[in-house]
Amino acid sequence: MADLERLKEEAARRAVTLVQSGMRVGLGTGSTAKYAILAIGERVASGDLQGVVGVATSDASEALARQVGIPVEPLDPRPLDLAIDGADEIDPELNLIKGLGGALLREKLTEVQARRLIIIADHTKIVTRLGEKASLPIEIARFGFLSTIERLRGLVPGGRLRQLGAQPYVTDNGNYIYDAQLPQSFDPATLERQLKGTLGVVETGFFLGMAGLAFVAAPEGVRELRR
Repeated sequence: MADLERLKEEAARRAVTLVQSGMRVGLGTGSTAKYAILAIGERVASGDLQGVVGVATSDASEALARQVGIPVEPLDPRPLDLAIDGADEIDPELNLIKGLGGALLREKLTEVQARRLIIIADHTKIVTRLGEKASLPIEIARFGFLSTIERLRGLVPGGRLRQLGAQPYVTDNGNYIYDAQLPQSFDPATLERQLKGTLGVVETGFFLGMAGLAFVAAPEGVRELRR
């Protein structure tokens, strides 16, 4: 575990070298993205970066950014220069599954406005097809959630409502997350449209065609993957 944490930090630090003074930067959420926030904070504190503003994808990331001295603004229609975030799976075309950290809706709303989405990860997140290792997080409305889950079962083989102890996990937006098992064979774009068209679904953890560059850290070094 310690080795994976070191690799996550190495990937994050490589990505943060792309941040320049005056940029508006999307700040991702999760165990890898936190290293990017910390590294940006270090550069701000040293004076190496000036005028950088963050747009956070979760309450937790906003709190961490403020703690390390990164000014934070809410998301508005202006584009972001870049966004840096982790991923749960990365396929050969840099399509992603995200949402293990529970922030998939705010991540997608933020990162779709970024001129560049930079993904940071350790080598265990690389897959040959989406769904190979991870389930697909689907954010669903709390009202009538059991009915929504029943509808989802017509599209995916199975899954479970994410729990936090004895209670359902609640996102920053007040919704639930259904972690769906993906079929062995499917077209991600088609399934994404079907899921998004299901009543009660707010957003899915498919991030398709959004990332242009990924820094993936392995014991032998950090690789750059480009779409």
